[in-house]
Amino acid sequence: MGITIIQKSDLRQKKHNSKIALVLSGGAVSGGAFKAGGLKAFNDFLVNRKVNDFDIYVGISAGGLLAVPLAGGLPPEEILKSLEGTSERFSQLSPLAMYFPNWKEMLSRPLDYLYRRGTYIPAVILDAIQAIPNISEELKKGFVTFAKRPNYSNYEKMIKPLANALYSSRNLPSLFSTLPSGIFDNRPIEKYLKENMRRNKMTNHFKVLKRLLGKELYICATELDSGDWSVFGWDERNDISISEAVMASTAMPGFYKPANIKGVDYIDGGVQKTANIDLAIQKGADLVICYNPFRPLKNKIRLTYNREKGAYITRDKRISGGGLFGVFNQVFRTLYHSRLSYAINRYAQDKNFKGDIILIEPTEDDESFFQMNPFAFWTRSYAAKSGFESVRLSIEKHFDQIKAILGSYGIEMSKDLVEQDEAELKAAEASGREVLEVLEKPGSKRNKGKLRLISA
Repeated sequence: MGITIIQKSDLRQKKHNSKIALVLSGGAVSGGAFKAGGLKAFNDFLVNRKVNDFDIYVGISAGGLLAVPLAGGLPPEEILKSLEGTSERFSQLSPLAMYFPNWKEMLSRPLDYLYRRGTYIPAVILDAIQAIPNISEELKKGFVTFAKRPNYSNYEKMIKPLANALYSSRNLPSLFSTLPSGIFDNRPIEKYLKENMRRNKMTNHFKVLKRLLGKELYICATELDSGDWSVFGWDERNDISISEAVMASTAMPGFYKPANIKGVDYIDGGVQKTANIDLAIQKGADLVICYNPFRPLKNKIRLTYNREKGAYITRDKRISGGGLFGVFNQVFRTLYHSRLSYAINRYAQDKNFKGDIILIEPTEDDESFFQMNPFAFWTRSYAAKSGFESVRLSIEKHFDQIKAILGSYGIEMSKDLVEQDEAELKAAEASGREVLEVLEKPGSKRNKGKLRLISA
């Protein structure tokens, strides 16, 4: 199923002063677009309180890139427009900004390697000349001992003083040192977000956001050198800007170089946690709506034993048939999903937790989204549509239960707008029209999404 619900509160009791949190996990490029489409579907189910009207926003990696504009009042429709470059509010995040090469390290590291390799032997000879006066006595004793008893152990003792002197300060440069710390540089993402926030009069400061609108925004990252978990927010670390926190959180290891901010190297927040439901609850959230786009595929394999070949065979497509990408894709999704499932189960068994959690994910048999390249910018339209359909179908299956939970928090739900979108999507597909145009269309009943942040 695409929805997991932990319902611990008394639904008969109206919760007028409760806090509602939206927690968005990572997902790379396609996962981010998938979430944008899914948020559009979820938002269309809501009547009197939209996703821009929640109290707490927690974002990790690509989830952080979405949480910022949502907290600032930008509706999912406008985020979808920005993906296609048709938004008048938020410009499109171009492929060059997404895949800006880490030129500096790509050029400097090989040159540094060649220099150190070329000067290694002369430097070692110079070290030997300078070290001999200090170790001459030890060398003499070792030579005498080896001359009397010429075996390997005495040979090792003889050259050990010289070896210690030579290799204590120098190592032969490794070929691996030529590799950059990341293929791409995500500084253009920070610049993109900062410029769009400034253009829309949105604050780039956690404390100002909280003071002006009462919105609590948290972005999570990992410190590379210590492995520590870093949380940026108005009452957490707030010595850097919101856009810098997003840069830190989106620095996916290997893909992007570590984000160096005020002398500290940060990498993707998803390295430690898939989402951060516990943070939202710690900050007082009574209802947590978490959206994770990555989960492993339940690939159904039907095996038959072939006696002639003496082996089990199948006509079904195996994940391993996709090569290394297929294997790592499944491993990556399994890791993300298992950690999140553990957290969900922990709250389900926690007698002290009296709130509610709604976890939104793709269905376990969503093969088309599984096969999508997480880093492919050109698949964003299809990913957004897939996210919309996935969330629409999942919520419809659990509509009564979700409606009852949200209703206890004063949030009304209706299927009218979603059904209207679905009818328009089918008509667009039949006519060959771009389906994202339907999801981007405001409509008379749709949330206009007024930006409410003030620059400071």
